[in-house]
Amino acid sequence: MFPDKKVQLCQFHQQKTVRKYLTKHPKTEAALELKRIADMLTKTDKESFEGLFGEWCDKWDSYLKERTIAPETGKSHYTHKKLRSAYLSLKRNLPLLFTWYDNMEIGIPNTTNLIDGHFSNLKRMLRNHNGMKRVRRDKLVNGFFEASKGITQ
Repeated sequence: MFPDKKVQLCQFHQQKTVRKYLTKHPKTEAALELKRIADMLTKTDKESFEGLFGEWCDKWDSYLKERTIAPETGKSHYTHKKLRSAYLSLKRNLPLLFTWYDNMEIGIPNTTNLIDGHFSNLKRMLRNHNGMKRVRRDKLVNGFFEASKGITQ
C-alpha cells in the first residue's frame, strides 16, 4: 500500500525481543556477550553493530549448533534454544534495523515512538471488534491505511 516508503524496524523493540529470550541476567558467556551487543543497538552506527554482531556469530557458531538428544524420544534438538532465538531474531531483522542510518536525509527515527500512538486507534478498533471475520478485518485495516495515506504524504 506504501511502496515508496522505507521500513525501519524499531531498535528498542528488537532489544526487548532479545532480552525476552536471554533475560536481564543471562548465565552463559555467549548470551552475556549477545545481550551486551544488543544493548548497543540504539547507541551505535550500522557498521559498528554489524561488525560486533558478525564477530559474535563467528565466535559462537559451533556453540549455537550444539544439539542434545532427548532420552525419552531419542530425537535431537538445539541445546541453546533461547540463545538461538535471540540470535536468529537479530540476524533476520538486521537489514531493517538501520534504514534510518542508510537514509539519514529523510529523517526516519530509529524507534517507533513517533507512530505508536497512531496505531493505537487501529488496535482499539480491532480489539473492539475481535469477532470480526477475516475479510471484514482486512477491509477495516486497508481502510485505515487508505485514510492514513493523505496524512503521511
